[in-house]
Amino acid sequence: MLSRLGALGAAALLTGLAAPATAAAPDADGRPATVEEKRLDRAVPQEILRRSGFDSVAPEFTRALGKARSYDQARRLVVREGRSLWRRAVDRAQGRGPAGGELSRDDDRPLYWARLGMTRELRQWEPDRFSLGEGGRDRLIRALESASRGQDDVRLPHGRGHTKRILVTGFDPFTLDRDVRISNPSGATALALDGTTIRTADGPARIEAVTFPVRWQDFADGAVERALRPHLPRVDLFTTISQGRGGRFDIERTNGAWRGGFPDNENVSRTETVPVNDPASQPQWTSTTLPYKKIVEGGTGRFPVYDNTSVTEIPAGGTQPVVRPDGPTEGSTARAGGGGDYLSNEIAYRATLLRDRLGLRDRLPGGHVHTPVLQFGAGNTDPATGAVTDPEFVRNRLDIIAQVRGILRVAASES
Repeated sequence: MLSRLGALGAAALLTGLAAPATAAAPDADGRPATVEEKRLDRAVPQEILRRSGFDSVAPEFTRALGKARSYDQARRLVVREGRSLWRRAVDRAQGRGPAGGELSRDDDRPLYWARLGMTRELRQWEPDRFSLGEGGRDRLIRALESASRGQDDVRLPHGRGHTKRILVTGFDPFTLDRDVRISNPSGATALALDGTTIRTADGPARIEAVTFPVRWQDFADGAVERALRPHLPRVDLFTTISQGRGGRFDIERTNGAWRGGFPDNENVSRTETVPVNDPASQPQWTSTTLPYKKIVEGGTGRFPVYDNTSVTEIPAGGTQPVVRPDGPTEGSTARAGGGGDYLSNEIAYRATLLRDRLGLRDRLPGGHVHTPVLQFGAGNTDPATGAVTDPEFVRNRLDIIAQVRGILRVAASES
């Protein structure tokens, strides 16, 4: 999830993607749907929902909403249905229950589009028996977002026993105006690994996963900190995950406090210092505490893994950005971390800053992993005419998921 195109080698993925910010257009009854929700009406999202069986999610949610007799009841219903969607997506990805269609089980896209169907219905809903009140609808939508992203479903083993505890994060698909078919391997990895146990050199390790939207405003509103703060003191390892360069994994050594402005899934741009609480004590840089050398040497899968040390900075006393292959210099101002200046860099920055502010830096391994770009197969690269899936696309996603599992196994063995 990158926007510093040239230095990160992602120009082929992102060239021409920056679309102008647009206001949400009103639906039939005049209540605005979001830019993301508007994409639901395209043929590809509808095909993905239909071929996974997730096309029933929004209609069933609407019927359930109609039975709510109070705001409290509506909120309980929204949380329950959001959790149910998350569990359904996790179960599908991990081979439990019916597939619901011929779309590959490892696909993260049904969850994304089904959630948008639910939020759009909730945004349009006008209850008959009670008033939502000022801000009530927004609170319901936030509750639905959190529940359907696994953020209410983190079940770490209690105590300091023999099972290690790992927390990972993934992202929604993004750059959907370039190719609405896009899947995000980090989101697919979160679904595939949530609640699973891996065997490490030091014994078993339990993985719990959550996902996040590709929206600047959610991050400014503290979504990352709210989701991670209760769990970081209790885990033995964490890593944020996103899609990065073609054909390689990167373990990002340094994260920068800068937003570079690339449009998010709402076609909104932000170019500014990463907004956090207590900005007076905010550092320009944070660092990984993952065992990056062991991971790079670990032989975790078919893609090469790199220790990425490059950043872009404005040197102390300078005015122009400079690329530093070996990391930032003293007193410099961040313009891009190793993972760029988009939301992948930001989630890494926020998570590691939270780790440090909680006093965990010296004992908690954590950082960011960039996966390879998930590519469609040869002959299926044209968004206008291509199929929503193909065998190479599925194989690439499965190989990325398996290699993230291998990276976690190495990291947990060293922690």
